[in-house]
Amino acid sequence: MLSRDEALALLQQYIQEESLLKHSLATEGVLRELARFFQEDEELWGITGLLHDLDYESTKDNPQKHGLKSAEILKDKLPAESIQAIKAHNGEMTGVEPTSKLDFALRCGETVTGLIMAAAYVRPNKLEGMKPKSLRKKMKDKSFAASVNRETIGECSKLNLELSEFLSLAIAGMQKIARDLGF
Repeated sequence: MLSRDEALALLQQYIQEESLLKHSLATEGVLRELARFFQEDEELWGITGLLHDLDYESTKDNPQKHGLKSAEILKDKLPAESIQAIKAHNGEMTGVEPTSKLDFALRCGETVTGLIMAAAYVRPNKLEGMKPKSLRKKMKDKSFAASVNRETIGECSKLNLELSEFLSLAIAGMQKIARDLGF
């Protein structure tokens, strides 16, 4: 498996957009926090989160390939469970169904980063002091962070996590890397 430094170098080779780099870092933070909570392999989950959108810029005009191209690039660099999760995170387009804990963690974990980032941008204290209750309220407002799929965030139930508990873990994961995210 790639080291984090190797994964970062690969990410910077394929991703130019700063917002996408921040999304990748945020996803890594959330996945690491979930791995700690579930007593899973933090390095494996973190690197999977970090690299899940490796092909995004090259597949944005062909979304059916998003995740599949990353899987091809990473096939000899990550374990099979990471490759499966990367393909399944865009399962609606790739046809790869999520089945494992890592699959669902990546799907809801990467999706919630958009909601948390949007909420942080409009808060005076950014990520500091953010609470699940305020995010739940934002989720009900369909015009706030409108592109964030609330249904996919709700897949945290497949991890046997209640929404507030999931949001709390996701916030904590991103708070730990707030500086890297520009907050």
